[in-house]
Amino acid sequence: MIGEVSLDGVYLPTLFVLALGALALSFVLTRLIGAFGLYRFVAYRAAVDLSLFVLSLGLLAFLVPFFGLRL
Repeated sequence: MIGEVSLDGVYLPTLFVLALGALALSFVLTRLIGAFGLYRFVAYRAAVDLSLFVLSLGLLAFLVPFFGLRL
């Protein structure tokens, strides 16, 4: 998973591309948690949002090689 992704000649680090995907995934998860009213069970919402981002980034970094993507 070392390398860059080329977008029209602009090389982006792999971690940056995965972080953008994790940001989108954590945004969707945050909206779902808010829609179901689960934030009332946590004491500090910002910590939950940050942990969702970190977990989704780790999940994407772990799953990308299994799908055969070469990022």
